[in-house]
Amino acid sequence: MKAKHLPLLLALGLTALTAHAKDPAFEERQAQLGQQLFFDVSLSQNRSQSCASCHSPAQGFSDNRPGTELGASLGDDGHSLGDRNAPTASYAGFSPTFHRKANGEWVGGQFWDGRAATLSEQAGGPPLNPIEMGMPDKASVIARLKENPEYVRQFNALFGAGILDRTEQAYTAMSDSLEAFEKTALFAPFDSKYDRFLRGEAKLSDQEELGRLLFFSQQFTNCNQCHQLRTSARSRTETFTNYQYRNIGTPANRALRTANGTDTAHVDRGLLDNPAINDPAQAGKFKTPTLRNVAVTGPYMHNGVFKDLRTVVLFYDKYNNPTRRHNPETGRVWQAPEVADNLALTELEQGPALTDERVDALVAFLKTLTDQRYEHLLE
Repeated sequence: MKAKHLPLLLALGLTALTAHAKDPAFEERQAQLGQQLFFDVSLSQNRSQSCASCHSPAQGFSDNRPGTELGASLGDDGHSLGDRNAPTASYAGFSPTFHRKANGEWVGGQFWDGRAATLSEQAGGPPLNPIEMGMPDKASVIARLKENPEYVRQFNALFGAGILDRTEQAYTAMSDSLEAFEKTALFAPFDSKYDRFLRGEAKLSDQEELGRLLFFSQQFTNCNQCHQLRTSARSRTETFTNYQYRNIGTPANRALRTANGTDTAHVDRGLLDNPAINDPAQAGKFKTPTLRNVAVTGPYMHNGVFKDLRTVVLFYDKYNNPTRRHNPETGRVWQAPEVADNLALTELEQGPALTDERVDALVAFLKTLTDQRYEHLLE
């Protein structure tokens, strides 16, 4: 596609990403622009927060800043606190567009409830969220871009002269560029110890190998029911999520709710809170996250209610093991599910109870899913 055709395409409402979908040179330059945008704090109201603030490349593209200990991220204003845990952006580019399968199951999309159908839509959300980056509207974001002569040059070169004077098209171009960056190998290197094991470059310890066998077992655990996408347990592009939505009985994070002032009567309904969904049978369901880098991207669950990865494994085991009555982080009986309806008992109540040895083996295996550059963060 020649550059002279871009203004016409934009006038027709087509994005430059569509126009250049098979142009590697364009995609590379767009990803380079997206990289600059990803780290730019000027896209937040107080110029203090960027995409990288909640998705730090040094922490598995998750948020470990001071103030996030309760499970959610602080906003650009320094005091607004969300109600959900910022998921890792690692491997996010592999999630399919949000859609409904022939069997009625919802799959794909971004955010815990799939409300952004694509990664581009997700990238455009945080700048306008009042408790995240806090910009009042798209025009304000584009005005910030126009402050930077280098942005003006790059946007004009990539998307056509004067693109930043067309707010909607410019905002889409910005979001598409962020998506292009998030789809680069930086976010998905497939170089963990597990990947190196598959390539014959590393050997798993006996404990890690036991955990691997248990994880992919059809008899001894339920892990792969939701956290295996490929049919082969030795697939080199396994993302460890089927991108579907399930209610696993996660309790409310009461400490977080107290801190952020959420009404005690509030219920996070997950997928049912997606504007595209009106089926009560979807209440309490959240998107199955990738397990890549899971050992270094806590806290866990959609609301960050659990701090330790071993606690998560024990939480699942409680459905099959009557001796797992207490949350080890609190010493108290597990809290009731925030949404008691629609529990995925078919998946959760599969497999025998796990011994402590097998719990520890699963945790050891999950640690092998850590990208090589984050292995120094493992405990």
